[in-house]
Amino acid sequence: MAYWLFKSEASTWSWEQQVAKGESGEEWDGVRNYQARNFMREMQLGDRGFFYLSQKDRKIVGIVEVCAEAHPDSTTDDPRWDCVDIKAVRPVAEPVTLDQIKAEDRLSEMVLVRNSRLSVQPVTESEWRIICEMGHTKPD
Repeated sequence: MAYWLFKSEASTWSWEQQVAKGESGEEWDGVRNYQARNFMREMQLGDRGFFYLSQKDRKIVGIVEVCAEAHPDSTTDDPRWDCVDIKAVRPVAEPVTLDQIKAEDRLSEMVLVRNSRLSVQPVTESEWRIICEMGHTKPD
């Protein structure tokens, strides 16, 4: 299993909207960055991810699972853009803020810390476990 982080603005797509999609999940569409798209092309069914609210909130609020592998993004006719579908698994018991992540020395190499603008990014297993611990949430 691989781990990822998916960024969203609460005003565009909230955790509550993700949860409401249930088992069928939702396309993680609209990504127009080649590196983020390539990460989605690497994803496999069952991979887990953090649901991260960007902009003013800047915090991890939930755990999601990839429920459909990369396929054409339905929001464009441009064949260069793919997306995956994700479904909510559970909220984190205590949201983990970007400030908390940056303050944790063990997370200093995390992509979120080094390249915070990337909308879809990998998370190492070690980073996954540390953040789950910080959020008082079981890692699996």
